[in-house]
Amino acid sequence: MNNSKLIKTKVGLITLAQKLGNVSEACKIMGYSRDSFYRIKELYDEGGEFALQEVSRRKPNHKNRIDPRIEEKVVDFAYQYPAMGQLRASNELRKQGISVFPCGVRCIWQRHDMETFAKRLTALETKLTQSGSSQVLTEAQLMALERKREKKEAIGEIETEHPGYLGAQDTYYVGTIKGVGRIYQQTFIDTYCKTVTAKLYDGKSAITAADMLNDKVLPFYEEQNLPLLRVLTDRGTEYCGKPEYHEYELYLQLESIDHTKTRARSPQTNGICERFHRTIQEEFYSVAFRKKIYNTIEELQKDLDEWLEYYNHDRTHSGKYCFGKTPYQTLIDSKHLAFEKQTENLFVNASTFDLSSESDAGSAGEQPVRYNLIDGIDQGAGKIIQPPFLNNFESINSRVIPQKTQ
Repeated sequence: MNNSKLIKTKVGLITLAQKLGNVSEACKIMGYSRDSFYRIKELYDEGGEFALQEVSRRKPNHKNRIDPRIEEKVVDFAYQYPAMGQLRASNELRKQGISVFPCGVRCIWQRHDMETFAKRLTALETKLTQSGSSQVLTEAQLMALERKREKKEAIGEIETEHPGYLGAQDTYYVGTIKGVGRIYQQTFIDTYCKTVTAKLYDGKSAITAADMLNDKVLPFYEEQNLPLLRVLTDRGTEYCGKPEYHEYELYLQLESIDHTKTRARSPQTNGICERFHRTIQEEFYSVAFRKKIYNTIEELQKDLDEWLEYYNHDRTHSGKYCFGKTPYQTLIDSKHLAFEKQTENLFVNASTFDLSSESDAGSAGEQPVRYNLIDGIDQGAGKIIQPPFLNNFESINSRVIPQKTQ
């Protein structure tokens, strides 16, 4: 209990005694003895609340304290190598002829508020600020500050400027249904307006992750005349791999979409998806599986699409940019931000724009052809077509492997 709480308790004891007019009853309620009450009251009458502060009886034994010159070197070592802990610092100082045990290093750091890596970095930044830009940082200091910045970016708030600026994608294990098997959900959320797209599969792989973008996400953005600039995913095998072999990485390259990965062992970085998975489990799956027995994934997908329609168009959202509006209404109201950003980019890239490429782009009325990546069927013509970016690959056991050239 700190001093402020102790002072309030003691003042409350005196006030209660005055209110009740009975010292014994007040002491019984507050858990104090009569002797303590009169001692507290005497101190309060003489010096007020300041006299009620708890005075520690512990007195430091300065005879056992380490030499000030050694303490200065230990503190200086913390500034030079903030990423090193107390054990390694002790070993490194021993090489310099300074014998300090790890516990002694920690005691020194505690006195200077430097006992943790984060505090040592804060102390280093404060020192640099006070000394100005004249001091040159060592390699160890630069690495430590870089680590802190990366960690701050990994656990900090997602930076997004407009719809389509950043989409978050993740895989959610729905469960196992008898007669159907395992069911996985590919989830995609626009981090600005919070619109959600989801599709169910009987497995998780790179091809299903790419099919989700191809079948659901990109057609939605094309309908809104918005580009998708970047995608945030975790480091699962369905999203990460060698760019020349991995289907998902290949598809992102084809569509000119940047790929950002979360920090390892930090699912909170993609917390927007994790929080939505909790919402959909509580508001949809927990209810749907009690109302109906599903025999196929298609039946469950149909009900999921209906619930997502409600989520995007009717359910109000308390996200940062939604302000109590529905995700779709937020999208409509903020589309101009994306258009303004596109206009800025056009001015920047105007000098490098090649008018000769206009004939390759097709007319404004033409719509790009989307292929079903799962079964290779053209959605419009109804005939089997190999997607263009997989022309040099053959599918073996649902895995894309490059053909060997002779």
